[in-house]
Amino acid sequence: MTNSINDIHEAEVIFIIGSNTTEAHPVLALEVVKALREGKTLIVADPRRIDLARKAHLHLRLRPGTNVALLKGMMRHIVDMGWEDKGFIAERTDNYEAFRESLNHMTVEEAAAITGVPAADIRKAAELYAMAGAANIIYAMGITQHHTGTNNVLSVANLAMLTGNIGRPGTGVNPLRGQSNVQGACDMGGLPDIFTGYQKVDNPELIAKMEAAWGVTLEDRVKGKTIMEITRAVDEGEIRALYIMGENPILSDPDQKHVEESLKKVEFLVVQDIFLTETAEYADVVLPATTSAEKDGTFTNTERRIQRVRKALEPREGTLPDWRIVQLVANRMGAGWDYRSPEHIMQEVAAVTPQYGGVTYERLEVLPDARFEQTDVCGLQWPCPTEEHPGTPILHTQQFARGRGLFSALEYAAPDEGVDEEYPFTLTTGRELVHYHTGTMSRQAPGLDALVPTGRLEINPEDARRLGIEHGGLVQVTSRRGSIQPVAWVTDRVSPDWCSCPSTTRRRRPTG
Repeated sequence: MTNSINDIHEAEVIFIIGSNTTEAHPVLALEVVKALREGKTLIVADPRRIDLARKAHLHLRLRPGTNVALLKGMMRHIVDMGWEDKGFIAERTDNYEAFRESLNHMTVEEAAAITGVPAADIRKAAELYAMAGAANIIYAMGITQHHTGTNNVLSVANLAMLTGNIGRPGTGVNPLRGQSNVQGACDMGGLPDIFTGYQKVDNPELIAKMEAAWGVTLEDRVKGKTIMEITRAVDEGEIRALYIMGENPILSDPDQKHVEESLKKVEFLVVQDIFLTETAEYADVVLPATTSAEKDGTFTNTERRIQRVRKALEPREGTLPDWRIVQLVANRMGAGWDYRSPEHIMQEVAAVTPQYGGVTYERLEVLPDARFEQTDVCGLQWPCPTEEHPGTPILHTQQFARGRGLFSALEYAAPDEGVDEEYPFTLTTGRELVHYHTGTMSRQAPGLDALVPTGRLEINPEDARRLGIEHGGLVQVTSRRGSIQPVAWVTDRVSPDWCSCPSTTRRRRPTG
């Protein structure tokens, strides 16, 4: 997020795209609802008539996978009307002319034909966003989890830069992270091509820095593999062992059948988790970890805020915190690590990670810090490069990370797979309020499990009548890759000819 959660209240217009915020991020959604009560304007772009769409001043009900076309249509109208922020563009951005030329390839009417959103609504959305004194964009995996996900995000950045809605209170490009410490995991190098702090693993200077810090030689340091690349590498015999930690790919990854086949094929599988997940059932070794209530450390949330967590319960016998398990395994392999506590680890993080350079447990414990004007919110927002730095609530106030913002000249590409006679429906996936992510924890709570005991397929009443489907009845949903058996939920939240289902739906298995 370029801005803070509290900045929602500073915006005149809030534009939410690809986020069912009330179900996936319910606490943050309350801030949006409060902002509406304060008189803010809300635009929602979502194929479904989700809760916030019903509250919105304007609902852009686009066809799934047409985000780039919608955003290009809005930007084309903004430029045609002369509403772009010419001063911001000239002073703070590059590649505007190429970007501007790319807008000539799509009119508002063409965008309307592709997206299914009336041209008048696209123009209205463009006007509301461009003419606001401060406009805030919120997005989530509804735009990233497409084969054009990168272009979707670049289009959002284009829109913000085009109107100068970057680097000020109430503005910004603000992705919502899917779990409570996803931001922290990425910050700590949980991606295949980076060290901590997004420092590239193939940069010679950074390699030398890490070698000095760790006392090792990092020969032939190359980028690792993404989750999808790992699965393919297992199929090809390149990867023979997997160590899965706090992840349940049997439910969270696409093409469930393919993932199951890969986990059966791998020679040695270790799963480290707090419950015996669907993935752990395939493991050769399961390492029992502790829950967040049983350990000390930090979480870095969606607004880049680093916060302390403290042990409230003693761990169950036979379990250990993740960092201890990883250290024990590493040392059996000859690593020689000597981390004594999460605080000791944070000291190393601060030493090698520029954004975390000023983060100490002492600063995270104290509220407020008398040296700085702080709100009553705990923690520090990175970048916080030194112990004298107060943290950074808003990014890019003076310049971007690369100096000047880079416009991207993009073209719309249709979804990689479309409907046909055999598969006439488009299926979208998402999350639901009652269950968290893959249900690893929430399915263990009898009250929550009783509320939604199985996956639900949202289907339009018109389609349900045509197919003889009754509300609450069991249905079989078959794609080109497999089948699931959710319960039908007949609703006008979805349009005819497409349906929606939680991404983690799987037919329940007997337990006990």
